Amino acid sequence: MEILKGLPVAQAINEKLTEESKEYADRPPHLAIVRVGERPDDCSYERGATKKMDKVRFRCTSYVFPEDVSNDEFQREFDRINNDSDIDGILLLRPLPEHLDERAVEQRINPQKDLDGISPVNLAKVYAGDETGFAPCTAEAVIEMLDFAGIDLTGKRVTVVGRSLVIGKPVAMMLMKKNATVTVCHTRTKDMPGTCRNAEIIVAAAGCAKMINADYVGKDAVVVDVGINVDENGNLCGDVDFDSISDSASIATPVPGGVGSVTTSVLAKHLLRAARSRRNAKR
Repeated sequence: MEILKGLPVAQAINEKLTEESKEYADRPPHLAIVRVGERPDDCSYERGATKKMDKVRFRCTSYVFPEDVSNDEFQREFDRINNDSDIDGILLLRPLPEHLDERAVEQRINPQKDLDGISPVNLAKVYAGDETGFAPCTAEAVIEMLDFAGIDLTGKRVTVVGRSLVIGKPVAMMLMKKNATVTVCHTRTKDMPGTCRNAEIIVAAAGCAKMINADYVGKDAVVVDVGINVDENGNLCGDVDFDSISDSASIATPVPGGVGSVTTSVLAKHLLRAARSRRNAKR
C-alpha cells in the first residue's frame, strides 16, 4: 500500500503561493483568525494556520474571546472584524459555544472574506459548481491530494462516509464536479461495509475513530482519511484503521500527516485569492 502524505502536496501549493504573492510584497494578504475559548483542537489549528501564513509571508491576526463572551458582544466584535477594510479573509474556528448564535455569524460573514466556506452564498456556489466561491478548506484539501496523486476521478465510484456541511456534503459536490459517481453514506445507511467495498475511492469523514477497517475496503481502493480523533490510548488517529487496510488498499492517507497537512495551505490559497479579488474590485 502506498502512503499518500500531505507534506509534498502542501509544499507544491506553498511554492506556487510564494511565487504568486510577490506582487503583494508591499501589502501582504491579511488573515483574521477568530477563536472563542481554549479548545485544544482550535488552538492547534490556529498555531498551524499562523505558522503557514508566516511561511508564505502573509499577515495573520488572531482575535481571541473568552468562552463566556456574551452573544451580543461577540456579534458586535465579529461585525467589526468583518467590516475592517484591512482584513482580506476570515477563519472562524468552530463549533462556537452553545450560547453563541453561530447561524447569525454564518449569515453575516462577508462571502468574499469567508475563506472556509461557511456562508450560505459560498455553500450554494459549491453546490452549483461555481468556482468563484470558497469551498470548506478541508473538503478542498481532499481534492488537492487526489489531484496531486494523479487520480483521474472521471467515472470513478466514490463513497463518502459522512454527510456534514463541513466535509461530507461539499466534498461530494466537488467530486461530482470532477465527474465521479458519488455515494454518500451516513448513520442510517444499510450495509455500509458493502457499499464502501464497492467503491474505488473512499473518503472517510465520519468522525468515528478507526471505523473504516478491512471489511469496508475493496481490493486496490484509494482511501482518503479526513477524520481527527483520539484513540483508546490517547493517540491521534483517523476514521480509518490504517493497519487493517494495508493488504487491500492501493493508496491511503495517514493521520496525522495526511489531509490535515494540506488544509492550511488551501486556507492560504483562498486568502491570496480573496486579496486579489478585493484589490481588483477597487481598481
